[in-house]
Amino acid sequence: MNAVKKISVLISGRGSNLAALLDAIDAGRIQGRMVRVLSQRADAVGLQHAEKRGIPTTVIDVKAYPTRDAFDAALGDAIAADAPDLIVLAGFMRVLGAAIVQRFAGCMINIHPALLPSYPGLHTHKRALADGVKWHGCTVHFVTPEVDVGPIIGQSAVPVLPDDDEATLAARVLDAEHHLLEDAVRWFCADRLRVDGCTVTLRPAAAPPPLFCQNPCQHSQG
Repeated sequence: MNAVKKISVLISGRGSNLAALLDAIDAGRIQGRMVRVLSQRADAVGLQHAEKRGIPTTVIDVKAYPTRDAFDAALGDAIAADAPDLIVLAGFMRVLGAAIVQRFAGCMINIHPALLPSYPGLHTHKRALADGVKWHGCTVHFVTPEVDVGPIIGQSAVPVLPDDDEATLAARVLDAEHHLLEDAVRWFCADRLRVDGCTVTLRPAAAPPPLFCQNPCQHSQG
């Protein structure tokens, strides 16, 4: 039986994806244990989801650091203190530099509100509506130094309806995010994901777990 994976989550706002993950863990759908929730904003409402469940929280105030590298180093040390097996960027509105991404290579995933490679970056719903696309959605991918281009774990598509505005489309995508992120975290915790270059494959549930990747997560403090 697989060892229970330790999970850290990074958020910046209301934390709805965090709440969905916590519900899935509590219900036994994810064989993982959340060890910490971190944010670069002390006013992130999502921190309350963790605090109500007794999960430690840490705020690394971006304004307290003179450079991005200094912030990333502090954030990386705070993450590494718990030695998590998986770091989930769940609405974390901060671009991470190459050093911290490489430090946790193969162990850090992100959920993005678009069907990558379409609409990387910000304002995805507005851009999708402006282009008149018929389908929109979300993507979970491994984090790499290049923004929003890491190996894709999974995607979920939703229809764009004729009367959609940004709010209605965002709500439909957010619901899809909750389900997709739960799936991705569950697969990771069950050692079912295999990365081969830019391709992620899902192993059958009954397959014996191999070494996850050739570039394992590093938890050194230095």
